[in-house]
Amino acid sequence: MKIVLAEKVSPATAAIFQQEQGWQIVTADQIKNGLAAELADADALVVRSAVQADAKLLESAPKVRVIGRAGVGVDNIDTDAATRKGIVVMNTPGANAIAVAELTLGLMVALARSIPRANATMHAGKWEKKTLQGQELRGKTFGIVGLGRIGLEVARRARSFGMELIGYDPFIAPVIARENDVTLVPIDEIFRRSDYLTLHVGLTPQTEGLINATSLAIMKKGVRIINCARGELIVEQALADALKSGHVGGAALDVFHQEPLKDSPFFGLDNVILSPHIAGSTDEAQEAIGIQLARQVRDYLKLGVVQNAVNVPSLTHEEYTEIAPYIEMAERLGQFLSHATPGNLENIQISYSGRLAAGKTDLVRNAALAGIFADSDGGSIANRINAAAVAEERGIRVQEDKKEFTTGGAGSVLKLVLHSSEGDASASATVLHGTSPRLLTYDGIDIEAPLTGTLVAIRNHDVPGVIGRIGTILGDNSVNIANFALGRAHDPARESKSQRVPQGQALAVVQIDVPNAAAANAAIEALRKVEAIASVRLIELGKL
Repeated sequence: MKIVLAEKVSPATAAIFQQEQGWQIVTADQIKNGLAAELADADALVVRSAVQADAKLLESAPKVRVIGRAGVGVDNIDTDAATRKGIVVMNTPGANAIAVAELTLGLMVALARSIPRANATMHAGKWEKKTLQGQELRGKTFGIVGLGRIGLEVARRARSFGMELIGYDPFIAPVIARENDVTLVPIDEIFRRSDYLTLHVGLTPQTEGLINATSLAIMKKGVRIINCARGELIVEQALADALKSGHVGGAALDVFHQEPLKDSPFFGLDNVILSPHIAGSTDEAQEAIGIQLARQVRDYLKLGVVQNAVNVPSLTHEEYTEIAPYIEMAERLGQFLSHATPGNLENIQISYSGRLAAGKTDLVRNAALAGIFADSDGGSIANRINAAAVAEERGIRVQEDKKEFTTGGAGSVLKLVLHSSEGDASASATVLHGTSPRLLTYDGIDIEAPLTGTLVAIRNHDVPGVIGRIGTILGDNSVNIANFALGRAHDPARESKSQRVPQGQALAVVQIDVPNAAAANAAIEALRKVEAIASVRLIELGKL
């Protein structure tokens, strides 16, 4: 593995990668011929905020499987381009939660007691004690917008000031808010009631411009606003106008629309505290961020565990351990059905049942799609990260269905149905003994077979002698049979005594040991010449 650390990281961060035997670590000061050249054979890229990992740079990184961002914001990474190329983009939310919470509270105290102005006047040789009378935080209403890791850390610390805590977050359980003495209220009530208001939400279409002329108008006169989250949450000119009019008593801002801040409506306003995006800039936070990111990248490269990804669903190690066999099974089932439809693929239906349906299935879906698209266009263009995007680009509709029960003995079953204009193909599978992927049905016919190794899928007329011919042909070509699974379509005529040789449909899935490619190809060609055999497909799934 080759890991490129494109920006300066802590020694502890690099050490996590260096502990892996055989891994090559390239640090920022070792990049001599440009980042693009260094990424030509790299497996992972680690950045902070300075490096622009745009589509052009990613074109120079054909092997990169993961980009790690030491921090939360991923504005400097083209996540759409990364997804199309099958690259996981990870960030590190929460690693700097305490640092951000502490600065938030520090800024609140600074606003309450006018600390920056007191310091500036003292350095100017002035003693302005009478003009610097502040207010206590005790008894004030503190509105917290966003109760994720940072918001909750703010709440826990703000309790010690004796403040009334109210919060807004549609994605937090009420019990968590209650445990932290936060009363959940609608966002408009946050605006109306807060003496101090702090923002701790990510940037989305719903949160962009959250603090604007309309929301400011319903706030208390004299409200103080703190923002250590994202500059785009605030319409800057609207806030500046409210500060000038005195409707907003003060603001403390650590983030801005344009950074570095070179021109701003806040310049010259003595009731605004400005800091250069330093909320997460502590020695401890940077160390924690780097270590967390290094572990995430390492675990993905070694184990396939996706944590804190922004372009694919994340799984904890425990969740991944439970679902990993089904991810593998899904890709194998997709490969088994690949090219099975008689016409151009138009629609893919994916059904989950049993315990599998109750969990996170996005990676199972993507694995199935990657298997279906495997070897299309002469190469493996889809993987478990970009498969859904590939399907969308090709105009193939993907439908998903979940049922938390199964029929039969299998605890979890995945079924794929491939629809084309000229016909359909379907198959279902499960995982036995925790690790063994097994085919359960093929085109509606029950047939249990291993989804490993080299398989020959044979569709034939249900007449005597076919099994013998298959065995003879494989033996004549020195191809050993490892497993032979049979299935036949239900045919009511079979029970009629007048029809002794029913002409129904039957299937065989034969797992074979292949001495060489020439022998396998010769056997396949010979099988195709048997009159009772309708079709033969050679499927290489590889070993587990």
